[in-house]
Amino acid sequence: MCKAPRPGQTKTRLAATIGGEQAASLSACFLHDVAAAIESVAESLRCEGYGVYTPAGAEADLRRIFPPSFRLLLQSNADFGNVLHGAVSDLLAAGHDCAVLVNGDSPTLPPNVLANAIGLLRKPGDRMVLGPASDGGYYLIGLKRPHPHLFVDIPWGTDAVARLTLERAAQIGIAAELLPEWYDVDDIETLGWLRDELAGQSARFKAGGKAAATRAYLTALSVAAQ
Repeated sequence: MCKAPRPGQTKTRLAATIGGEQAASLSACFLHDVAAAIESVAESLRCEGYGVYTPAGAEADLRRIFPPSFRLLLQSNADFGNVLHGAVSDLLAAGHDCAVLVNGDSPTLPPNVLANAIGLLRKPGDRMVLGPASDGGYYLIGLKRPHPHLFVDIPWGTDAVARLTLERAAQIGIAAELLPEWYDVDDIETLGWLRDELAGQSARFKAGGKAAATRAYLTALSVAAQ
């Protein structure tokens, strides 16, 4: 799930501190690394990677970021809940046995978390898989059937998102499987978490993915600042 990484339109909270150009460049690195994590499990689990994106016209930019194996799926509705529901519905309608939506802001998300999500969804019975984020949202949601009620009237961007989504799942009677907590990089504080994790100094987030593009970019920034 992503916006095209363009200065002034992407990672605006982070851009307020580090500037629009750097924020957009970091966003592109995040997308590259999340896509790499998806691609690393795709073949063995017989699944396919997609970039679910906005706005229209960003296809060329995203083709330069995502692996050649990725397909692009435009979801340009202004309401984020409709975007999520639309993505799930379109992916399932394309013939996939389940749909796993992953945000583009977690460059070190461990590939084994993605593999676990798919394995859980392929168990018998309708279910939802949810990856809770440190800010109260979620970094991943996986479904086997479209359930629009999960996305209606959710206060996106608040610390109630994951809790309310679990409550909605209970209301409509589908099993919910929880993944380990992870984090989104949205502001200068969480960028600090990322730097600590990449340096092996995080007590909270360990055994993350390689995040090769993000690591290289942040290293280059550090060298340039010296």
